[in-house]
Amino acid sequence: MQSNVVDLSGSVLRIIDLDDRVFGIKPNTAVVHQAVVTQQANARQGTHDTRTRGEVAGGGKKPYRQKGTGYARQGSKRAPHYRGGGVVFGPHPRSYEKAFPRKMRRLALRSVLSSKLAEDAVIIVDSFSIEAGKTKALLSTLATLGATGGVLLVLGERSDAVFRAARNLDDVHVVTPNGLNLLDILRLPRLVLTESAIDELTRTLTSDLASAPLGAEPRSPAAAEPAQPATEAAPPPAEAALPATEAALPAEGVLPAGTSDGEAATPDEGTES
Repeated sequence: MQSNVVDLSGSVLRIIDLDDRVFGIKPNTAVVHQAVVTQQANARQGTHDTRTRGEVAGGGKKPYRQKGTGYARQGSKRAPHYRGGGVVFGPHPRSYEKAFPRKMRRLALRSVLSSKLAEDAVIIVDSFSIEAGKTKALLSTLATLGATGGVLLVLGERSDAVFRAARNLDDVHVVTPNGLNLLDILRLPRLVLTESAIDELTRTLTSDLASAPLGAEPRSPAAAEPAQPATEAAPPPAEAALPATEAALPAEGVLPAGTSDGEAATPDEGTES
């Protein structure tokens, strides 16, 4: 996959090859949804708390006697049905942290990057710099690039001037590759990347994938599997040879050679008749 590289004036400088494993895959919406849910859950502090009837002040004395008043028996004025009483089944401090495998995190980032490029919402610049860190200069540069209405700017390395120019803008967010956030990519409509940031993202997001040349078409499953060598049919098993004793025995109904019927009918010597 190829894309144009422009300078800060919007002029095309050259065409570069992008790794299809990062910018050319079919987005996995299920993994992206899990990543969003996990990130939002991990951002929760979980400090909410309510007081139970044992934590509210007061209620140590029985409000009135057990019998003879006509009212229902009560043991404390801080029971949940009283005004000022404790809260039943209310929230208490807890952690909302969810674990998310590293390979799934990287797949989610590759999916949203591929989706942004397919929507023609990615602008690649050779470098990005702002003189004196002025917000007005930053907005002017982004307008020249056609990146308006919300921009996520990814720099190859930290620039204090660019960070200072963008820190009072709600719709412009500046990060480095190691701080790229899935929610920011989905929230802001435009993505501006420097060439060095693309190299760093490609190296990180493909570190657990099989190496493939840039721009190469993905192989089909049939081509990916090596051909199995042809194997010769094994010869049928030979019949086991009969033991010597069984081979020597005559078949049923067949007399040994040189023996007459009379001799065969004569009982063996030493046998009582």
